[in-house]
Amino acid sequence: MSALPSEPGLDDIRDAAGHDTEVDVAVHLHDGTVRLSILWTQEILLNADDADQVAQALQRAAEQARRITATGRPDRSTST
Repeated sequence: MSALPSEPGLDDIRDAAGHDTEVDVAVHLHDGTVRLSILWTQEILLNADDADQVAQALQRAAEQARRITATGRPDRSTST
């Protein structure tokens, strides 16, 4: 199991301009840091719905990170 499991709901988000770009959000299960990756480029153009999905994923990651840092233990929950 990776210490940085990716948010599964972002698999279909791609750059709105048609570039081969992806976004990924993950929480480090040991230290509670949140990773936002924009793969294959330095930026990504998102339509409004995809931007909402990324924002929601970041909010979920932040909550999980807070739980990890509050307890000092990894949170292995898979709830969305």
